[in-house]
Amino acid sequence: MHTSVFKKEVIEFLNPESNQNFVDATIGEAGHSFSILEKNKPQGKVLGIELTPEIYRRLKKLNKERLVLVNDSYVNLKKIVRGRNFAPAQGILFDLGLCSWHLKESGRGFSFQKEEPLDMRYSEEFTDRTASAIVNKSPAAEIAKVLRDYGQERFAKRIARRIVEERKRTGITTTLQLVEIIRRAVPPWYRYRKRHFATKTFQALRITVNEELESLEKALPQAQDILEKGGKMVIISFHSLEDKIVKNYFKKQSQEGNIKLLIKKPMVPSREEIINNPRSRSAKLRAAIKL
Repeated sequence: MHTSVFKKEVIEFLNPESNQNFVDATIGEAGHSFSILEKNKPQGKVLGIELTPEIYRRLKKLNKERLVLVNDSYVNLKKIVRGRNFAPAQGILFDLGLCSWHLKESGRGFSFQKEEPLDMRYSEEFTDRTASAIVNKSPAAEIAKVLRDYGQERFAKRIARRIVEERKRTGITTTLQLVEIIRRAVPPWYRYRKRHFATKTFQALRITVNEELESLEKALPQAQDILEKGGKMVIISFHSLEDKIVKNYFKKQSQEGNIKLLIKKPMVPSREEIINNPRSRSAKLRAAIKL
């Protein structure tokens, strides 16, 4: 099961009250949304947006009262909200990153620990580009740029060169093929660190395939627009580049007097939360209120 990060803190910042409406822009397995629905009854609703069709269908089967589900991308946030007469909302949540389902059940190559097709799309309906297409068709310089810019991979050039060399012999179509290529490209010491040597490459490819950073940049102004005055925006990120986008957006809007920061520095998980949920270790939470 997916364990929601900052579950208690999200509720504290959003502070749901009876009959208020909230948007969960990345509902996933709905841990946060179910907590909100406990607080905003009897008539308050949550509009949950989920990009991955399989997760959306799983949630739909639950037939949860007062939960309005949409299979779409939060890049279309304003259109989704207004199309369902859901604006203005009293709060909005973004819980960025992967669900456990993507790693364990999707079969789309998000995990470097098992053999799967090198796909990495959250939804086949929203993009045609796959991780396999990037590593098999892109020039070495472009692959290196992806790994450096989105994965902050220090050996980006070496890995990119090795990818191009290996694909001449055979197409790179599976996760473990790519893991082996990365293993051969990096120095021996890099293979035995606490963090797996393929982590950054896989992360960079996933972010690129799904246009995650670009989508976040487009969604933040929309989120602010659909909030009522006094509405809260809570954003949980798991990557320094995501957090930088949120930080810079909040800073600019705060300086212009459009929002007020609820915390000056991002909140990080407690030691206890990291022990109970190791995936939370890189999480950061930022929150603001619309003025």
